Amino acid sequence: MDVILPKWGVTMQEATLTTWHVKEGDAVDEGQALADVETDKIEAELEAPAKGVVAELRVEAGSVVKVGAVVAVLSD
Repeated sequence: MDVILPKWGVTMQEATLTTWHVKEGDAVDEGQALADVETDKIEAELEAPAKGVVAELRVEAGSVVKVGAVVAVLSD
């Protein structure tokens, strides 16, 4: 399952993924905080959309990410 950067505001186009709270191989629960994300207007936590294992982190901390981009992948 892909974890994407959601659009939290009407004008949001991108955000900075500031910190990962997980690493590849970690088991996560639905709703668990995966990363901290910062836009020009808010700071928020990116949450796991489902229970699973972090198979891949596709974005390094500190990277600017476009809305809709896949930032991580969860497996069953």
